[in-house]
Amino acid sequence: QVQLVESGGALVQPGGSLRLSCAASGFTFSTYTMTWYRQAPGKEREFVARITPRGGTKTYTDSVKGRFTISRDNYNNTVYLQMNTLKLEDTAVYYCYADRIDYWGKGTLVTVSS
Repeated sequence: QVQLVESGGALVQPGGSLRLSCAASGFTFSTYTMTWYRQAPGKEREFVARITPRGGTKTYTDSVKGRFTISRDNYNNTVYLQMNTLKLEDTAVYYCYADRIDYWGKGTLVTVSS
């Protein structure tokens, strides 16, 4: 019933930009804190960004501050991650996560390479 479907992953050059989307269904999206995580090859999954239900509070891991912006559209049940000034170390599978129900999307691959 619950679904989180990420999209927008692509191959992008260093310094480029990309916007990821996560379309949610099967739960009351507007009452849930939503989070983006990522997992690079050979590394553990790590926190990237989080947004509270009404979008009032946004938090980021230090490595993406000033470059990434998390946002949400509760009318369309979608959370976004705008990624600017991409670096090689941003290469990872990016996952959408619904906090209270501990539900993960399947991920979308972002590859930063020249």
